[in-house]
Amino acid sequence: MRKRTRRSGNSPTALSLPRTNREAMDPLDDNSLATRRDLQDAVRSLLAPLEAHVSPGGARVRPGVSGAHFPTVEAELEGFARPLWGAAPLAAGGGDFDPWERYRAGLANGTDPEHEEYWGAVTDYSQTAVEMAPIGVALALATDDLWRPLDDDTQAAVADWLRGINDVDVPDSNWLFFRVLANEGLRAVGADQDDAQVREDLDRLESFALADGWYGDGPEGRCDYYTAWELHTDGLLYATLAEDRDPERADRIRDRARAFADEFDRWFAADGGALPYGRSLTYRFAQGAFWGALAFAGVEAFPWGELKGRWLEHLRWWAQRPIFTADGVLSLGYAYPTLKMTESYNSPSSPYWAMKFFLPLALPDDHPFWQAEEQTPDRPTDTVTQRPPGMVLQPDGEQVCALCAGTASGDPEKYNKFAYSTRFGTNVSDGNSRTGAAPDSTLLLSHDGERFRRRRRIVDRDARDGVVYSRWKPWDDVTVDSWLAPASPWHVRLHRIEADRALTSVEGGFPVPADGYLSAATDVTGAAATPSGDSLLRALDETREGTIESLPPNTNLLFPRTVVPTLCGEHEPGTTWLATGVLGGPTGLVAERSGSVVDSTVPSDTEADRHRVASDDTAAITREWAAPPASVPDDPDVAIDTGIAGPEYEQIETDHAITTRDGRTLLRIDATIPVDGIESRQR
Repeated sequence: MRKRTRRSGNSPTALSLPRTNREAMDPLDDNSLATRRDLQDAVRSLLAPLEAHVSPGGARVRPGVSGAHFPTVEAELEGFARPLWGAAPLAAGGGDFDPWERYRAGLANGTDPEHEEYWGAVTDYSQTAVEMAPIGVALALATDDLWRPLDDDTQAAVADWLRGINDVDVPDSNWLFFRVLANEGLRAVGADQDDAQVREDLDRLESFALADGWYGDGPEGRCDYYTAWELHTDGLLYATLAEDRDPERADRIRDRARAFADEFDRWFAADGGALPYGRSLTYRFAQGAFWGALAFAGVEAFPWGELKGRWLEHLRWWAQRPIFTADGVLSLGYAYPTLKMTESYNSPSSPYWAMKFFLPLALPDDHPFWQAEEQTPDRPTDTVTQRPPGMVLQPDGEQVCALCAGTASGDPEKYNKFAYSTRFGTNVSDGNSRTGAAPDSTLLLSHDGERFRRRRRIVDRDARDGVVYSRWKPWDDVTVDSWLAPASPWHVRLHRIEADRALTSVEGGFPVPADGYLSAATDVTGAAATPSGDSLLRALDETREGTIESLPPNTNLLFPRTVVPTLCGEHEPGTTWLATGVLGGPTGLVAERSGSVVDSTVPSDTEADRHRVASDDTAAITREWAAPPASVPDDPDVAIDTGIAGPEYEQIETDHAITTRDGRTLLRIDATIPVDGIESRQR
């Protein structure tokens, strides 16, 4: 079925600011991010805007006024410490960095109980323990710049303050590495450290190891980016600093990292973008820190040129997004500034955990990583199951889609959506209404039609043989079994709802930008198309109605304004089966556009476009060519095809099957055996 549609929303053209303002707004402007010198310049440029926010004594940095759940003094310590993740390797590799005198003064004053900028002693589970890690690493890597110029009394005070981490409790998770790295800093400068505590922490951290190189973040912890940017990256730091003292452990750490590299590689799309999945995503290009840590530790998990390609392309992806404030500081947010996706522990300085990305700058210029010519790696094309994180990874051209089993705890939007996509992002909740509860890529249920619950209380989960399964209980008397399977470029979902109450359901597909989107809806299908990608959702059960929902602004991680195709239904008490086909991918999947329309909506890659910035003072909107606005002309010759061929659903007695149109099985469930009766074949 083809529907004529017209443009929805507005799409004003971004205005260019005078050239003199661009450098201040975008520290990475005019940096090709290709050579060692480029990356050294990037560190200096990224950190320079912070100097305008430094306290008189140099110990505290406050680039913004928003708060976190911990005291302001600890947030200001963050602003001092986190830049050291980049400054320390820069110095270790011989790179110049002018603010070292300020950092030495800040370190002296921050550890002096008599000084007004004293950070305070570390306490149990405090944020101070986190920030001791980059300080410890800086003492180890940049000893000549940060430590040696200090007088004896100051050195003693710094060591005493840092050693306090050995006397407090920290969470049984990646935090144990903060204590390990603080002690490595003490060792590097010849101060007393607690070897027994370090061994105990490292043994505990190794106990978190899972299959295929994965770590869980704690004894029953989740597998997310903390596996990469903390447990592996910090482990590789330790393996390098301690390889002569602890060679067997260093070898184990490197071996796990080598195994993990192939797994983690599947979280990245061809353009360098990573899956927007899990917490702490405001750390942004820390997502690529693991690639740099491999180089730092001498682990050639891929040929050096390919490893460099993965590392650099990821940073370039971020450099094409409006992630800075008006004065060039990394903002809170993801692909644009927004507080709605942040966690309670995110202060204005938290995004500078991203500086962990720059570890390879500690390597000399003649290291094979730097000598190798950058190569574009071949991207995986096969669909795979990753059991530790509970995912099926489905690559499709320039997009990676992860079908997820969810987690027993944690943020339901960042962990428990059915699918996460590098192309479409995901929305966080802004209330519990049908749109505020973030219906994209999930199933919402309500008993009153006003307040909705999503997949959160997960009591069973699994991912195997290309199928993702979860059992979740939105209420004590409602149980939902959900199965997901890939069907590239589609994926399919099958839900069984057992309820003692009547329910309203809202199921969502992939969200798309709201400015200028094209849409169409039928009794069983909703579809939306933009130059950023097309999204379609179909009720294979033919019991629900398709529509397009507008979602609250600034809740999507990639786009400030989004809409999403949804399916809505009413269900009586008892057993209900819902079968859904989901399609999401590049422009053209569900809409036909004339050549003139394509030419007018996708900007050409010109030098002027690369440096275009917005006219307001809230954020640096640069490199607009990398994320073209979702807009079309006023009278586009566009037809949305809501009847595009896709998966089919059939129920015969207790057998529920979703197949391709030519009869190949995608998912088959015997209702009498909810888990073990799964048959799935991947196309």
